[in-house]
Amino acid sequence: MVARKICLGLQLGPSDPEETRAILRGSREVDRMVPLPVGGLSYVQGCTKNHLLSKTVGRCLEATAQRVPEREALVDLHENVRLTFAQLKEEVDKAASGLLSIGLCKGDRLGMWGPNSYAWVLIQLATAQAGIILVSVNPAYQATELEYVLKKVGCKALVFPKQFKTQQYYNILKQICPEVENAQPGALKSQRLPDLTTVISVDAPLPGTLLLDEVLAAGSTQQHLEQLQHIQQFLSCHDPINIQFTSGTTGSPKGATLSHYNIVNNSSILGERLKLHEKTPEQLRMILPSPLYHCLGSVGGTMMCLMYGATLILASPVFNGKKALEAISRERGSFLYGTPTMFVDILNQPDFSSYDISTMRGGVIAGSPAPPELIRAIINKINMKDLVVAYGTTENSPVTFANFPEDTVEQKAESVGRIMPHTEARIMNMEAGMLAELNTPGELCIRGYCVMLGYWGEPQKTGEAVDQDKWYRTGDIATMNEQGFCKIVGRSKDMIIRGGENIYPAELEDFFHTHPKVQEVQVVGVKDDRMGEEICACIRLKDGEETTAEEMKAFCKGKISHFKIPRYIVFVTNYPLTTSGKIQKFKLREQMERHLNL
Repeated sequence: MVARKICLGLQLGPSDPEETRAILRGSREVDRMVPLPVGGLSYVQGCTKNHLLSKTVGRCLEATAQRVPEREALVDLHENVRLTFAQLKEEVDKAASGLLSIGLCKGDRLGMWGPNSYAWVLIQLATAQAGIILVSVNPAYQATELEYVLKKVGCKALVFPKQFKTQQYYNILKQICPEVENAQPGALKSQRLPDLTTVISVDAPLPGTLLLDEVLAAGSTQQHLEQLQHIQQFLSCHDPINIQFTSGTTGSPKGATLSHYNIVNNSSILGERLKLHEKTPEQLRMILPSPLYHCLGSVGGTMMCLMYGATLILASPVFNGKKALEAISRERGSFLYGTPTMFVDILNQPDFSSYDISTMRGGVIAGSPAPPELIRAIINKINMKDLVVAYGTTENSPVTFANFPEDTVEQKAESVGRIMPHTEARIMNMEAGMLAELNTPGELCIRGYCVMLGYWGEPQKTGEAVDQDKWYRTGDIATMNEQGFCKIVGRSKDMIIRGGENIYPAELEDFFHTHPKVQEVQVVGVKDDRMGEEICACIRLKDGEETTAEEMKAFCKGKISHFKIPRYIVFVTNYPLTTSGKIQKFKLREQMERHLNL
C-alpha cells in the first residue's frame, strides 16, 4: 500500500531505509511504465518500450508448443479432456487441415455456436491456423437471431453440439434451414442461408452434417497437412481472424472484425500487465468461467494462455459458481476470470468456506462496472491479492485500461486502472467538441493497434464509431485523474437526464452497495412527463433481508444530492441479462415502466 502512496507523491514511508528503497524501486518501475496525462487535460498515451508482435496465432501456438511441449495447455473438466501444448498443437493442425480438406478456404467464415467446450477452443485455434474467419455465435441465439448473424457475415460453415440443456441446436437450425435433413454432408443448398454449405456436428451423427471427428480424420493425412503448411506461408498478421458480435444491449448486433495483430498483441500486453512472464508453471493455472464466444474469454482466456504457456481450465460449459469453486480447488487454480455478476455468485455459494482456495493469487474482473465493495470482497475472501480490474470493448480487442497487480485496494475499487501500452485514450467534452479537463466526465475514445478492422459489411456504422483520425468512440462516459487512473461513470445512453441534471447510474449503484442489506442494484431512468426522466433503483436484497422503499430513501438523505435520490425503488429477484452476463438496461427500463404503469 505504501508503495502506491509514494508513487502518488505522498511522503508516507516505512521506517526501515532498505524497505523504503525497495518500495521506491517498485513504484518508480510502475511510474516509468505508465505515462501521465499532460497539461491538465484528459489525454494519455501508453508506454511503447516493447515492440508490438507481427505474428499470426498459428505461429504463437507453434512457439509455445516448442518452448513448453509437456506443460498442460487445456483442461476441460466437464468433458474430462487434458492436453499438453504439444498434443493441442497436433490436434489443432489436424482440425485446420481437415477444415481445408472439406473445401473451406482462407477468408471463408465459419460460425462456432455452442457453450464452452474443448471443441470451441479447437475450432478457435484451427480456423486461425487455416486463415478461416471464426464467427463467435452466441450459444443462446434462437432461429431469427441465428439467421441474422449467419446472413450478415455470409457464413459458409457452422459448428455446434446437438444440444445443451434445453437448447437444441440442430432443431433450431432446421427452423431456418429445413434442407439440412436431406442434404449431402458438405453440399447443403439452403434458400434462406445461400452461403451455408457445410454443417459440422461436434458430438452426434445428424442428417446432413459432418462429424467433427470425421473432419479431424480427414485432416490427419500427410497430403492435407502439407496443404495446411503451404497455406500458412500466405497468412498475414493483419488478416481478419474473428468476427465478434457486440452484445445486444442496444439494437441489432454488429460484427466487430478483429485481426491476428489485434488479439495476439492484446493478449500479450494483458499478460505482461498481469506479470505472467514472472510466474512459475504452478502459478499459471487459469480458471475460465466466462464464455469463449466473448472477447474476454477468447482473447483474455484462450489467447493469453497460449501466449504465456499457461494452463486454460474450463470450469463448466456455461457459468456455474459452484463449478468454478470446484475447479479452483481440484485443479489448484491460481487465476480466476469473470464479470461482476459471476464473482457475486461465487462469493455467495452457501458452501463457499468448504473449498480449498489456498492456491489463488489473482485474476481479472471485467465486462461491466464493478462496485467497490465487490472488489474488496474478492481480494479479501478469494485470496486474489493480484486481482486487476480491466476495461475494454470488443471493438478494442478488448482491453485498453487495467490496474497493475500492485495497485492499492482503493485504486482497484475506484477505477479501471491505467492505460495499456501502445494505446492512446482521450476523454472528450462532447458539447464543446474538445478534450475534457482532468476529473471531468466526457466520452472515452481509444486509438492504437487494438482498434478493430471495422464492423463486417457495415462501412457506415464503422465510420460512425471510428473517425478519420482512427479514434474509436466507446460510448462510455469516463473521467481521468492526475495519475492517469480512469473511472467509468456510465454509458452515454444510460445517462439519466432529470430536469436538465445529468445523473450517472454507476455513481448511485456504488452508493447503494454500501447499504448492508443490498446484494446488487441497477439504476435506470424511467419516463416522466414533468422531469423528462425519473430515477428508478432496482434492488436485489441479500438472502433473508427485508426493507422498504421508505427506509432506502431515508438512507440516501444527507448522503447524496436530493435530485439523485430515486423517486422509485423497486425490489427485484433478478435482472434481464445478455448470455454473457451483462445487464440489459434497456429491457430493465421497459420492465420498470410497465411495472410502474408509466
